[in-house]
Amino acid sequence: MRGLFFLCVLTFAAWAWAQNDSDEVHLTPHQSPAALAAAARGMDLGLSTYTKPIRKTVDLVLVPVTITDELNRLVVGLRQNNFRVFEGKKPQAIEHFSSEDAPVSIGILMDISGSMKYKMDRAQEAVRRFCEAANPQDEFFMVTFSNEPRLVTDFTSRPEEVENKLLFAAARGETSLLDAIYMGISKMREARYSRKALLIISDGGDNHSRYTDVEVKSAVKEADVVIYAVGTYDRYFPTQEERLGPELLNNIAEVTGGQAFTLDNPNDLPAVVTRVGVALRNQYVLAYHPDNTPHDGKWHKINIKLQIPKLSFLHVHAKAGYYAASE
Repeated sequence: MRGLFFLCVLTFAAWAWAQNDSDEVHLTPHQSPAALAAAARGMDLGLSTYTKPIRKTVDLVLVPVTITDELNRLVVGLRQNNFRVFEGKKPQAIEHFSSEDAPVSIGILMDISGSMKYKMDRAQEAVRRFCEAANPQDEFFMVTFSNEPRLVTDFTSRPEEVENKLLFAAARGETSLLDAIYMGISKMREARYSRKALLIISDGGDNHSRYTDVEVKSAVKEADVVIYAVGTYDRYFPTQEERLGPELLNNIAEVTGGQAFTLDNPNDLPAVVTRVGVALRNQYVLAYHPDNTPHDGKWHKINIKLQIPKLSFLHVHAKAGYYAASE
């Protein structure tokens, strides 16, 4: 591989993430003369994730990818030749690559069950910071859930509408977490952008849903939505549902290429949710046409590998696969 990678750490004060003072690792690749010349002319060397080819090419598989190091800091500055894509065991040609901050359609799923009563202030602060750090073109909707999920803010490009709705949220009732996720996935069918993400903020497992975890996990795998979950739990879990809460959120988030964060102090909510927002701003997006484009309706596994000499400590967060369309 041509060029040398220089490693530097950038500090984001807004993150305030655990004991780490810095949360981004920047890998600066060698710039070819052609690339520099194109940049000088204002050309976009990557493909925007919200342009027509991505949205209209039915058989194009879009894979948002986040890279972190062993300290869970974001790694930025990678190029297309640092990635390899496999479908099953078969390598695929990456046809489009982007690392720009493209707009995202975002759904915020907020737990307002009774156990959140003393955590709502920090949760509201977390949502405010998340919206402030968003791309100005992002669109949002919000679902609150207790005994049942409720769409309180439809898609809007005005994040203050989301923030204002939370000011009047009263914490009471039980936790219909799975129903809320199902509603969020369904709502994403109306999304404007190709990049879609759900942010879940909760403090417990599910104890009041009609949908089962099997049904919701199946819906999540079928949807092209990255899920991030931030769970703030008491140190001792009084119920079986709460004990299973962290594992449930982790399993749902992981298959989509997102992450789940488990906290035991609600004061950490704003910093961690801000971290999620920054991660969305620093995703790589790979796109490829599968060889012998399948129309079998089956699950096809995706595996992303890195080609970076001497940097084996990096972790790849990408969706586990996709369901092919049926004939």
